[in-house]
Amino acid sequence: MALTENPSRQSLIPSFLYASKKTMSSEPNNMPDLKINPFGSLDSPATAGIQRNFVIPAPKESKIEMFTPAYYAACTVAGMLSCGPTHMAVTPLDIVKCNMQIDPAKYKSISSGFGVLLKEQGIKGLFKGWAPTLVGYSAQGAFKYGLYEYFKKYYADVAGPEYAAKYKTLIYLAGSASAEVIADAALCPFEAVKVRVQTQPGFARGLADGLPKIVQAEGAKGLYKGLVPLWGRQIPYTMMKFATFENIVEALYKYTIPTPKEECSKTFQLGVSFTGGYMAGVLCAVVSHPADNLVSFLNNAKGATIADAVNKLGLWGLCTRGLPLRIIMVGTLTGVQWGIYDSCKVFFGLPTTGGGNPAPAHK
Repeated sequence: MALTENPSRQSLIPSFLYASKKTMSSEPNNMPDLKINPFGSLDSPATAGIQRNFVIPAPKESKIEMFTPAYYAACTVAGMLSCGPTHMAVTPLDIVKCNMQIDPAKYKSISSGFGVLLKEQGIKGLFKGWAPTLVGYSAQGAFKYGLYEYFKKYYADVAGPEYAAKYKTLIYLAGSASAEVIADAALCPFEAVKVRVQTQPGFARGLADGLPKIVQAEGAKGLYKGLVPLWGRQIPYTMMKFATFENIVEALYKYTIPTPKEECSKTFQLGVSFTGGYMAGVLCAVVSHPADNLVSFLNNAKGATIADAVNKLGLWGLCTRGLPLRIIMVGTLTGVQWGIYDSCKVFFGLPTTGGGNPAPAHK
């Protein structure tokens, strides 16, 4: 049975795994109908008397219109899936980084840090805090990406077509900063639990007992005492992440790739998304690293202040301690996140991110 595809959209699902309803109903049946019996095996052609129904239906064309509630909901889901699982996957690297920031005398390097953790806590020690990481960064990713798409469109509409195109980088910066302010409020309680679980042996086993333990000892405000440093880390990081990604992807299509974006395959566009995301991630790590050190210090030491962190770590230590590991972690993480995010958008039938100007609404 021949399979047909809509040339205007290439599916991520291999064509041999599905057939369209049109194809199945309109083309002559040149193969004997097959039937799956209750034991999971195929009956012989002689005993198969029903129409084939085990073929996966072809994905339908997306009915999601751009800049509608359904569009922003799809972007929210894509953001959640791109951030939560990826941050959880690099939990071992995050634990070593946090401990290098808190106790550099004991955790002197990446390799020795892994060695100390394995010796003292075993393999389980490399995955402490995975639950608050998954929940916290899933919530953050949902707000970050969903609201970025909303604010980017909102600010483009306010600016109008001419200024939206002329000052598009400012729109990217404003949209990402606005989204991150809200996203960090969702992340902050879980980040507080994560840091303590990862850097204070015996504090708690995870999210279920760690969260109420902080509330009992310090009240609800104990979950948010790191919010200002978190904003200091995440807002510059996210502004860099989105603005540089958008401009890098646009530059790649404009100066490096000879084929217009609309004519490139979806697989190729996703490769561009990963490349642009990785390059943006390296810059993000450098810009936001001093605040990352502050967040780890304040969440680990009860009653500590920003002045205490500066006095103990020094300005050079704030900027460089744990930076090489964070560049590796954040660069890879950001690249994979953009790849997953745009893969989800493709799945929903939406275009990938970047490669054009913010589109204000037609007046």
